[in-house]
Amino acid sequence: MTETREEAAPVAPDIPTGRSRRVRGRPLLYTSYAQDMALLDTPAKRLWTLLLVALAFGLSVLLQDRSLEVLAGAYVLAIGAIGLNIVTGYAGQVSLGHAFFVAIGAYTAAALSGPVDGENIGFGIAEVWLWLPAAGLVAAAAGVLVAPLAGRLRGLYLAVVTLGLVFLGEHVFKEWKKLTGGPGVGREAAVPELFGVRLDQDGPFGTKEQVLYTLMLALLILFAVAARNLARSRVGRAFAAIRDRDIAAAVIGVPLTRYKVLAFGISSFYAGCAGGLLYTISGYVEPGSFNLLLSVQFIAMVLIGGVATVSGAIAGALFISLLQPVTRSLPALVPFISGDTTQTPNVFQVETVLYGLLIVLFLIFEPRGLFGLWIRVRNYWKSWPFSY
Repeated sequence: MTETREEAAPVAPDIPTGRSRRVRGRPLLYTSYAQDMALLDTPAKRLWTLLLVALAFGLSVLLQDRSLEVLAGAYVLAIGAIGLNIVTGYAGQVSLGHAFFVAIGAYTAAALSGPVDGENIGFGIAEVWLWLPAAGLVAAAAGVLVAPLAGRLRGLYLAVVTLGLVFLGEHVFKEWKKLTGGPGVGREAAVPELFGVRLDQDGPFGTKEQVLYTLMLALLILFAVAARNLARSRVGRAFAAIRDRDIAAAVIGVPLTRYKVLAFGISSFYAGCAGGLLYTISGYVEPGSFNLLLSVQFIAMVLIGGVATVSGAIAGALFISLLQPVTRSLPALVPFISGDTTQTPNVFQVETVLYGLLIVLFLIFEPRGLFGLWIRVRNYWKSWPFSY
């Protein structure tokens, strides 16, 4: 079979602008760096992304309030998972202390928006556009303080150090009752208010769940696009070089300490923002929430969704978040599983075992996670009927 002239002819830049054009029928053929570095490099990707975003916003009027609440929490967890993916997936620095930075963001936001004359520390700043970046910046500052250890430690040693942050933070937050309210008591979470309008109450824009769902989705899109652009930038390429082989990266001129500190700072910023947003949905934050299980959940989101991919982190967060309502309904289906934490086995122990099992299974059978499964399916249908 002969090819048409348009398919067979080489492609040259247009004159005199220097712009390149794509050959019809060859979507993976790039003729310029601009095409290769585009955020959405094909018309199909742009179309399907637009439809997916429109569907996600449309769910606010299609689903019930309880489902919207679950999805809103999943979107916030996805922001935190993207942050962990930056430091672990893109920069290759293993971190098990993500819950510590989430806690810093949650309590920073709660303190800033809390009442001035309340029992706990409060500054009365309820505007979300003020306390949200502040929560991220305080968490980022903590990440920068911890980051110099990353310049000296690698692998398991770094993982153990970051794991220690979880236990250190758990002790500090339980004892600092003026800030956190103490274990079993807690305090009110950050108040989401935008230009004087409370977003956690029913109003003219819809129910509380609908408004919070829309807010979390919009913020997820913002953070996801920022992370994707970061991965395509010079900083993202430096992260990838450090992840693949830090000695070789240093030889070619990549300053290891600077970029490792930057990776921890950006990751902690994402975690702090996620912590500030997460508990606005329930309106309550308690020190016992920031334990090792929360860090394991974030690790599971990244590994199950797909390492070093923004879409994989989002898919992993949605998978884990939608799995929780299923596990929480087990006591009604399986009599010997209890919903009480003082009894064994209980649903929280089952969740921990399930997360570990899923991590092991995905690492063995599909290391690229849900993103890898999607790539397999996409490639199969692209090459059909010659999919062999």
